[in-house]
Amino acid sequence: MDNDSSGRIVGGLREWIARAAPGARLPATRALVAEYAASPVTVQKALRTLAAQGLVESRPGVGTFVRAARSAPRPHDYGWQTAALGSPRERGPAVSAALRTVPNEVIALHSGYPDRELLPERLVRAAFARAARGEAAVARPPVAGLPELQAWFATELGAVTPLGAQPPAPSDVLVLPGSQSALGTIFRTLVGAGRAVLVESPTYWGALLAAAQAGVRLVPVPSGADGPDPEALERAFRQSGARVFYAQPSFANPTGAHWAPERADRVLDTVRAHGAFLVEDDWAHDFGIEAASVPLAARDEGGHVVYLRSLTKSVSPAVRIAGVVARGPARARILAGAQAESMYVSGLLQAVALDVVTQPGWRTHLRGLGRRLAARRDLLAGALAEHVPEARLEAVPRGGLNLWARLPDGTDPERLVRDCEAAGVAVASGDAWFPAEPAGVHLRLNYAGPDPGAFPEGARLIGQALALQRTA
Repeated sequence: MDNDSSGRIVGGLREWIARAAPGARLPATRALVAEYAASPVTVQKALRTLAAQGLVESRPGVGTFVRAARSAPRPHDYGWQTAALGSPRERGPAVSAALRTVPNEVIALHSGYPDRELLPERLVRAAFARAARGEAAVARPPVAGLPELQAWFATELGAVTPLGAQPPAPSDVLVLPGSQSALGTIFRTLVGAGRAVLVESPTYWGALLAAAQAGVRLVPVPSGADGPDPEALERAFRQSGARVFYAQPSFANPTGAHWAPERADRVLDTVRAHGAFLVEDDWAHDFGIEAASVPLAARDEGGHVVYLRSLTKSVSPAVRIAGVVARGPARARILAGAQAESMYVSGLLQAVALDVVTQPGWRTHLRGLGRRLAARRDLLAGALAEHVPEARLEAVPRGGLNLWARLPDGTDPERLVRDCEAAGVAVASGDAWFPAEPAGVHLRLNYAGPDPGAFPEGARLIGQALALQRTA
């Protein structure tokens, strides 16, 4: 009833406003209550609706007035910026489809983040409440990070360090605002503009974006379900003169590759032989299913491995916290670069992250998370086999969040993405994960997204769009 009355008042006042001059004062609320036989609450709701529509403006203590008419909209002229900015030195990759927000009715297989039901939401909310009452809400943290959080990152890595090897110290750890910021800082400080960095192909699109922003030159190294080709890595180091190799040894994004110990040893030996760094991105540390992440950094005492461990995806997208373990002068350079970019990381977010990962419920959450990811992975993989048999999975990943599906040669990936979304399923073309020309047509499909019950329907729609493309 109130909604009907409010709409009636809005309609009547719109007619009144159309006849009134700009700046005219509307009748007082008491008069409108009497005129429309409505409650004061209903009248105020109608006035708020008119204000939201830009027809009136309220002046506290004075009244409500007809808003003055604005001049007709005109296009902005930013042409002067073209000359001021000049031509970009290098056109970096576009922001990935993985960050797009789609309507709720669309089946979302494109995202790079886990659904809320896979997050420790209760722990996160409680941690924010406690942190807001503590010192972290008002204090400036140390530039390298809260000592307790540094110690947690160091202890976690030290727990898998072989006997006889030197585990990392808390002072080797830097806390940075998420892995994306960390990658940009690492590429600027350890590589430098114009110099080469080796990357797996395909690899994380965010690393490609960070490298483009830092102005470094990408040198692709072929990489498959077992990791990079050691001989190709050796050639790339020798021919490029690069001194940094960026890689994801555990559950790589997008392929899901998980390096065997023998492959990891060969890569480490190659890196050491060339006096180089391996930037180990352990983004999926908490997303193991049939295997666990055992960082290469645990087997390195000489400072060759710069280890990046993010908590953003496994704790909460709102808690952008990552730890970087680096030894020697490399650590000092990364810290200086991080200070130049962000000075320090929010103490509140650091306190929240530390609170979550030190709660007993965190380990309980991770034990259940692996089982839930396995069920989702198997459901989506089975649906693809049934509805998109021409999509080939090189391997079913033993952890991580994604399936990497190879499509038939000749498939138009951009058209497929458009057709799928028009049909009601969002997918991500694999092109964005290649540092050079794509080696085939791929889709990266996230099995950690919302509503897993819709996965079979999503796969059916992908198969339908692919079939239509073949017959067009």
